[in-house]
Amino acid sequence: MSEFPFELDDFQKEACQIIDSGESVVVCAPTGAGKTVIAQHAVNKALSEGARIFYTTPLKALSNQKFYDFSEQYGYDKVGLLTGDTSINREAQIVIMTTEVFRNMLYGTNFGAVADNLKDVKYIVLDEVHYMNDEQRGTVWEESIIYCPTNIQIIALSATVANGQELTDWINTVHSKTKLVNTDFRPVPLKFYYFDTSQPLKLLPLFTPSGALNNKIKPEKPQWGRGGRQKNKKSYVKQIVRNLAENDMLPAIYFTFSRKKCDEQMEKCAGLELNTKAEQQKIKDFIEEYIAENPHLYGNKHIEYLIQGVASHHAGLLPAWKNLVEKLFQQGLIKVVFATETLAAGINMPARSTVISSVSKRTDSGHRMLTANEFLQMSGRAGRRGMDEVGYVTIVGTAFQTPEEVAQLVLSNSNPLESRFSPSYSMVLNLLQRFSLEESKELILKSFGYYSSDYRLKPILDLMEQYNREIEERQFICPHRLSDEDLKKFDKIRFIYVQNRQTYKKILKQEKNKNRPLTEEIIAFGEKNKEELHEMQSYACNQCNRYKKHSKALEVRKRYESKKQKLEKEIEKQKDIYWNKFLSHRAILEEFGYLQKDYPTEKGKTTSQIRSENEFYLSEIIFSGVLENLTPSQLAGVICAVTTEDIRIDIPYIPFSEPVRKTLNKIRNIKRKVEKTQSNHDIDAPTYINPYFSSLIELWVDGAQWETVSESIEIGEGDIVRAFKRTVDVLRQLTTIDNIPEALVFTAREAIEKIQRPPVDFD
Repeated sequence: MSEFPFELDDFQKEACQIIDSGESVVVCAPTGAGKTVIAQHAVNKALSEGARIFYTTPLKALSNQKFYDFSEQYGYDKVGLLTGDTSINREAQIVIMTTEVFRNMLYGTNFGAVADNLKDVKYIVLDEVHYMNDEQRGTVWEESIIYCPTNIQIIALSATVANGQELTDWINTVHSKTKLVNTDFRPVPLKFYYFDTSQPLKLLPLFTPSGALNNKIKPEKPQWGRGGRQKNKKSYVKQIVRNLAENDMLPAIYFTFSRKKCDEQMEKCAGLELNTKAEQQKIKDFIEEYIAENPHLYGNKHIEYLIQGVASHHAGLLPAWKNLVEKLFQQGLIKVVFATETLAAGINMPARSTVISSVSKRTDSGHRMLTANEFLQMSGRAGRRGMDEVGYVTIVGTAFQTPEEVAQLVLSNSNPLESRFSPSYSMVLNLLQRFSLEESKELILKSFGYYSSDYRLKPILDLMEQYNREIEERQFICPHRLSDEDLKKFDKIRFIYVQNRQTYKKILKQEKNKNRPLTEEIIAFGEKNKEELHEMQSYACNQCNRYKKHSKALEVRKRYESKKQKLEKEIEKQKDIYWNKFLSHRAILEEFGYLQKDYPTEKGKTTSQIRSENEFYLSEIIFSGVLENLTPSQLAGVICAVTTEDIRIDIPYIPFSEPVRKTLNKIRNIKRKVEKTQSNHDIDAPTYINPYFSSLIELWVDGAQWETVSESIEIGEGDIVRAFKRTVDVLRQLTTIDNIPEALVFTAREAIEKIQRPPVDFD
């Protein structure tokens, strides 16, 4: 490939040749292996052919990064950007967008006709396609692949997954001819180390040269205090970073699973003097220039730590601050970034080392081990191509893991991609707007979830196999060659005889006590019981010493047959789970007048254009009229409450305005009605009313300073910005979707304008 000034790796050459042959390709390769080169080849091809190419990423931040990278490389006139709130040069030859925007284009709703949206598009790059595993948003990738026209070549780039071939076979089935390029090649190999707190002055290799676990590593001992709680253990973070510095293993990303710990660990390492005086001056100069453009960062208490070469990076920080940290790290001026695992999701911050504070993480149901994919994403950040000969991964010993478990995780293969496909209200409405019910069913059955149902159902199918084995093993060979049916007949006769015998004895005793002669009926009953005895005795089972074994085997088999029947029903239910969910959503939409004769009504068309976690709930709020006659700040306060997810930490509500309170009370009635309906149809879509940030957004829209807003509540500034941005996303939809009262559109526009100022508008 002469277009690149360097020799391509074999897997890159293979993928580029597949693209040249006109076929789609799935590339599964480790983080940092150089998948972007393959996308660049497709870009170059599109430019030379006068065609267009779309490049999708899962996150706005990644899309922005690609936009700037590609604009520098190919020229600003050739590159466009489309995210939920940004539209730049959308007719360009190269358009970067979030995967959600591409999916929405394929539905052809508020983005215009599908043919216009995809005019001259020959290639689509789906970057980070392993996001199909994402519980909340994974379905977007499946929809994008299913609805993508077959004349567009798909270039799907994924981290290493266990079932890359299955994904490729599925795309082959639903789209067009697709080939897999699968490699575990890492241009910069990794070395693994272990920090054992009993030997804090060195990092121990995790494995011996022969590949065995290093027996010098000792498991951590839990230190229990009163009440069975772990005592506050000594922090070794400073010593770990010192070890990295002494062994020339910096810069490093230090992953920890708590925002609070990110900040604390940064503070502990500030005195290590990781930067030279010259580097410190460079940082000061850069910060001065950066803060001139982002004055809201002036006086940030973390500045002193940046100068020392350490930083914190997590969702609780302002986007502009995180961007500053990323830029300084990319220039080699920050030596250690303490980050939560979200940083592993594709942001360009290459490091020589990664430190993983624990291979177990706390969840709502206790500690669990990291999955192989989670570990691969974090460890894969180590080793900079063209800069490092080797990347270093250090795992910190904790009482929640053994060295053996760590070694097992390091050596384990990647997890498979699992489908997160799930029909939603807007999906139902969009499909029925374009297709018949039968055609919609065909599309639903094209999902990767349905295609890979054998894998999804594997635990149930394994259980079914176990039940079949149990039934088979309990087949009884009767020495008298009697069948199970013969035994059942004998059991029935025996049961009747025993019951009647007991009854007859009671009658005899009763008549004797009363000195009464036996009646003809009693004598006849006694004779009949004798006949039952003779019939019972005519069966070989009556004298057989293996009767109990045969009977027991039959009883156990009956139990397993019953379990098997239930399991068969569950398998049928699970196989049709996607279509049944589709029908449940459809039933609700019909009940509330959003569908008529399987076609969207005007209300339905409006709802089909909404993108939220529960479009039906949002529509019910819009059509109830409760949002009308509110001021911009009040509208923002209400929308903020219904789009803010439940927060785990305990935050007191700060009083908000009376109109917002009254409106939310009316919405509570809508919420109850929606929840009851969803419960009746077995639908689990969230309905939020969380006014944690409502008073803050009211203050902000009414012109308050950022300090006034951020100091009103003890929560990360990044959390406030995210809540505000989520609000802007819905407000913006109110200005673009059909059938919204004009006055509400103007109010929403005004609210957006007032929310979108620094630091909220930073992207």
